Amino acid sequence: MDTHALSADMVLGIPLFDEAHQALAEQINVLLAGPDAEFEDNLALLVSCLEDDFRVEEQLMEAIDYPAIRSHREQHARVLATLHGLAPGDIAAGRKVAALISPWFQVHLATADTALAIALQMAGRPQGAPAGQDDVPAARLTPRRRPIPHLS
Repeated sequence: MDTHALSADMVLGIPLFDEAHQALAEQINVLLAGPDAEFEDNLALLVSCLEDDFRVEEQLMEAIDYPAIRSHREQHARVLATLHGLAPGDIAAGRKVAALISPWFQVHLATADTALAIALQMAGRPQGAPAGQDDVPAARLTPRRRPIPHLS
């Protein structure tokens, strides 16, 4: 099985992002490796994780008046629109789309999220916490996730 783990070169050094991205990588694995009977539930959980992650990123972009906010938001919106547009019960189409999420995620992380991480560091937010929440553990701001079953 090809696993879509967060590799060392995908770590941005911002705990808030790195923890959320690891959770997303794990959820992508669960979605791709899980049985058809669990696909829709796993897809719904991935969408929820993505929505949470995107919301936090967008709040951070607003807080620092990030110049590339529009294009970054558009990337988020396109992915969510595609996932929300899947027909319920069409597992075959869902799996095709799901297989494209990991490559998109890797490119998005290497480009848009890396640029955002640099902007956050330059703005004095190296931990990535929203203003006034610097003391909030990153785990409280990461996407919700359920325990990941062993997939061997």
